[in-house]
Amino acid sequence: MAPLRALPEEMVIWEILVRLPPKALLRCRTVCRAWRSITSTRDFLLAHHVHQPALLLLDDCTNYEKGISDSLNIICFDHRAGVATPDQLQPIARLTAQTSFHLDAALMRVDCGSDNISYYHPVVSCDGLLVLCVEDSGFFICNPATRQYARLPLPLGHAWWLLGMYPHPSTDEYRLLLYSYKRITEDERQDACHVLALGSGHPPRHIGLPNAITLGLDDPHVLFRGSLHWCTSDYDGECKTIGVFDTRSELFREMRTPVVACCVDLFEMDDMFGVAILDCEKIIDIWVLQDYEREIWVLNHRIELPFAEIRVQCDKYDTYIRSSFYVSVMPGDGCRTLKSCNMYELDPL
Repeated sequence: MAPLRALPEEMVIWEILVRLPPKALLRCRTVCRAWRSITSTRDFLLAHHVHQPALLLLDDCTNYEKGISDSLNIICFDHRAGVATPDQLQPIARLTAQTSFHLDAALMRVDCGSDNISYYHPVVSCDGLLVLCVEDSGFFICNPATRQYARLPLPLGHAWWLLGMYPHPSTDEYRLLLYSYKRITEDERQDACHVLALGSGHPPRHIGLPNAITLGLDDPHVLFRGSLHWCTSDYDGECKTIGVFDTRSELFREMRTPVVACCVDLFEMDDMFGVAILDCEKIIDIWVLQDYEREIWVLNHRIELPFAEIRVQCDKYDTYIRSSFYVSVMPGDGCRTLKSCNMYELDPL
């Protein structure tokens, strides 16, 4: 039998390694320095991300911050057809208070009596990159597929909020939209928005503050057609408009929502932008933006939640359903049908 011929290195990297799931890729990175080097490049990481399914990320930061758990688990929800129910929730990263990717201990430590524990949670992801917030004052960016991480270079003396992450189309950079404020006196403070180009070595660039547009500091921001979108809420908690940040012109604007509501979650899916609106915890309306430029909305689905069944399931664990929870929308099996995946936040009695 003739000896097996080695595959060309280029084929191994760009036809085999690039298609491996993250855990298998991590093992392959330990084979040799050449593989570790090439799988750390931007081109490879982007190509590898393209071959991975777009899955919903979950975390248990509530239990972690309350001290119920000593680690933060980041889990993906695999809703694809053919995946058995027990296998739908798969952990992709586990961060402990002791190791936490060996993040800067000086930044992470807080006074907790005899326990010196830091708390952190994921705030945004883009193209396989994940940004973690540490103590609401510092941020780290990491790639779970390669276990690489870096601290974001944010000036001290400011309070920072991360509003969104996006690939900039002209420069091919990853950029962050940030909000900051600095207390000047007891009655005066400086508010501003900034753009940070990752890997540039430059500090955040000041771009001003939008006039009369609520930034939505605690709401997820959705990237769609080169713009970041978020829900704006008034003092009554009602969302009447959607804030928009154009990542090319770096200008802010607003667009209207289909209806005025309190519980509104934005989503982007298969080049479609929409909102999921929860009404009295019993009905979810899925609205889709049929014409983005003219802001024409259509009602795609109305879903009645099996509230009685949910209550029965929760009673088994001596829990109750809080008034606030999130709605995530994902594609149906084999078609463009929308499904609602309701992540109920449960608290022990």
